[in-house]
Amino acid sequence: MQSPLSQHHRFGRSHLLRLLAVFVLLCLYEPATAQQDAMWTGLGMETNYFQGKVIKHSPKFEPPIPALSYGGDFNFQWKTNGRKEWQQRRRYPVVGVGITYTDYGMDAVYGRCVGIYPNFTIPLITGKRLEWTIRIGNGIGYVTRDYSRMSPADTVNNAIGSHINDYASIYTNLRMHVNNHWDVQLGGNFSHISDASYHQPNLGVNMAGYHIGLRYFPMGSNPEHIVRDLKPLRNRWLVTAKFAMAFNQGQAPLGPLYPIYIGSAAVSRRWISKNKMFAGIDCSYHPSIYALLRNNPSLATPGTEASLSYKSGLFAGNEFLLGRVGIVLEMGYYVKQAYQVMGIYYEKLGGNVYLVKQEKGPIKELFLSVLLKTHLSVAEFMEFGIGASF
Repeated sequence: MQSPLSQHHRFGRSHLLRLLAVFVLLCLYEPATAQQDAMWTGLGMETNYFQGKVIKHSPKFEPPIPALSYGGDFNFQWKTNGRKEWQQRRRYPVVGVGITYTDYGMDAVYGRCVGIYPNFTIPLITGKRLEWTIRIGNGIGYVTRDYSRMSPADTVNNAIGSHINDYASIYTNLRMHVNNHWDVQLGGNFSHISDASYHQPNLGVNMAGYHIGLRYFPMGSNPEHIVRDLKPLRNRWLVTAKFAMAFNQGQAPLGPLYPIYIGSAAVSRRWISKNKMFAGIDCSYHPSIYALLRNNPSLATPGTEASLSYKSGLFAGNEFLLGRVGIVLEMGYYVKQAYQVMGIYYEKLGGNVYLVKQEKGPIKELFLSVLLKTHLSVAEFMEFGIGASF
């Protein structure tokens, strides 16, 4: 007699295989009126079936490790053709929006995750028949189970503190081009979900595995590139000021929610017309630490609570410019620590959306920013900010 767990896996995988079959049938269906319209060339669909395993990335990670995790990933992608200048400057990248489903293999503890995430593909090695690429994406994931003391109780799951989470994924593909419409691929993948300490606990769930998949382009996978005689953009220097806010729950599960105030100043320099390097200083004030020290007088000398509740650091990084969107990678080093020390280095990953982006004028850039701050595999907070460059 089969166990409920094995029946559950067979049920889930059978549904994923049926979805894959539906995907193939939809791709094969082509109305009689369809024409090779250049406007649609390069628009395609990609589907992957993946299997993997949850990684125990911290000694504090308490949930049992499932024997197998699996899921499906559908990605709607577009091979840019150069309609915008930034597309030509970035050598016609592939951008997409992915929808993913993950069954971690232990529903009573981890639940399942459904996510949607924008992504872009970077070619590593490109040949006539074979290519090797890496695809990076980040978005929102909904997890069906989280830490809970009420029905349904799940206090074993100290990895996920809320249903809504940040979802990040990396796919690397070895791909074979069958023809102008079809590709087959296999590779490795990694995903991470966490709520950036908005709710505790927040260790997050990391999963690594492998996948097989198909890509289909109804009107063809090779759009004709628009080539302009683009002049290099000036490698200008800018000064940037930004204010941001975040929220976290301190260290207690289901405890009060506190704001975090973040300010930063930086200088930047554009280079090769499509990147912006930057360096600066930031400072963050943490009312949750202040409340901890005020409520526990033995932890700090009275009158020093405020000074022990902020931290500052020096940072440097690079922003990859994609028109009015920038993808930010940042590394920082603390020059002042708060009472609760998480490490001497930190990282920030996220993006900027530019409301104003011009070469002349008193304000060269005005942007909205979303950045995830981490200490290696442990997220500290997700910040939302507004900034200007002069």
